[in-house]
Amino acid sequence: MGSYEITGKNVEEAIKNAVERFGIEREKLKYSVLKEGRAGVFGIGAEDAKILVEIGDDNKKNDANLITTVSEIIVNLLKIMGFTVTVEKAKPIVTEQEGEESSITFNIKGDDDVGMLIGRHGQTIASLQYLIRLMVSRRIDNPPAIIIDVDGYKQRRYESLKNTAKKLAEQVKNRKTPFTLEPMPAFERRIIHLTLANDPYVTTQSIGEGETRKVVIMPKNMGKVARKK
Repeated sequence: MGSYEITGKNVEEAIKNAVERFGIEREKLKYSVLKEGRAGVFGIGAEDAKILVEIGDDNKKNDANLITTVSEIIVNLLKIMGFTVTVEKAKPIVTEQEGEESSITFNIKGDDDVGMLIGRHGQTIASLQYLIRLMVSRRIDNPPAIIIDVDGYKQRRYESLKNTAKKLAEQVKNRKTPFTLEPMPAFERRIIHLTLANDPYVTTQSIGEGETRKVVIMPKNMGKVARKK
């Protein structure tokens, strides 16, 4: 067992940093608060929060077993499909602080043709992720959500959509008229919703069905006409 001091702007951020660093589900994290942290006045006198995290051998073993198992499944599956790839554990694409469940992201890297695994609007990678999650669940009980990325595609798309959402929200706020984005898969719609969830001036909703489902950003006083997904 080892003890590690993890810091953050506040205790919540320190916990999030520990979850990301050690790949442990939040509810299984064992920690004690060493320092609450404080914001200070205009940044003066600010102090980071600090927690002491206890990492047991079982946690390390389980984490290593999960990473090994998922990596083997991905490599062997894609080998059958004719791809030679390597797999690396990557940083979470959507963080727990933004509302995502505990998850582990695996990034697939390979030759130039590995981009074929992404597909139009990420449809192929979504199907691949579903298949890999199903295979992992048959070998590991109650695994965390497995996120599959290919050559950093989802990470780049995530950052791009966050920036787009913020710019469009400012536009909607100033013009006081809604803006409808192009159809996108559930993963991308979720990014828009999470990015603007706490915006004081706009709200979001998903409309349409199936592949035509899209996000509408609108002033908050307009209300919603469809349930968000």
